[in-house]
Amino acid sequence: MAKQKSPYDLIDISWLTALGLVGAVLCGFLSETIFDASIFFSGILCVGLIAIGRREGYLFGLYNSISYAILAYTNGLFGEVYLNILFFLPTGVIGYLMWVRHPSDNHAVRMRSLSGKGRTVIAVICMLSMFGLGKLLALNPGQNTPYVDASTNVLSILATFLMMWRYKEQWLLYILLNVLSVIMWFLRFQAGGNSGDLMVLMWSLFLVNAMFGYWRWHVGASADSPPIAA
Repeated sequence: MAKQKSPYDLIDISWLTALGLVGAVLCGFLSETIFDASIFFSGILCVGLIAIGRREGYLFGLYNSISYAILAYTNGLFGEVYLNILFFLPTGVIGYLMWVRHPSDNHAVRMRSLSGKGRTVIAVICMLSMFGLGKLLALNPGQNTPYVDASTNVLSILATFLMMWRYKEQWLLYILLNVLSVIMWFLRFQAGGNSGDLMVLMWSLFLVNAMFGYWRWHVGASADSPPIAA
């Protein structure tokens, strides 16, 4: 039986197309190497596809994790390196397989939302983990902006789990993560870090995409299921 056509299909396609075009233009003007461009564009495709609930986003995310980790290493952002290699690679594979098991009727994944209690638990875990990891990263003498780096790590990890479990609240964490990442890379850009300007623009686009993603998953979760506890 053919899957039902979603009333949001046109919006999804238009959003992904616009995001890709903006990304391609920025890559053309700002990328110093093909490698830099590949990091930027694979990231754009990853988050754009996830925002509309398509599991193919995980596939682009696998390459982005490896390439972004290499760039972060050259900028002394070791928390970002550990996060991408030790966490995003395995969870990318697991997340893809989990999404395959929960298709919706419109070619996207089935979306859902947390209860108020679940959101409170996530907020407490965020704050405690950010402080603890920041203290740990600060022990590395080569570490830059340890607490900002720790915050992006913690938010990335929790948002990834929420994404794997198909909760719309992932996007609230991604919005905060993207704001912090813009700040972090802007500081590296001011300090003369590699490809800092391109990363500022990439994370800025991710921020806009996260706002769209929250709206898209809000309407998707409302259609697919009622709020449930964590």
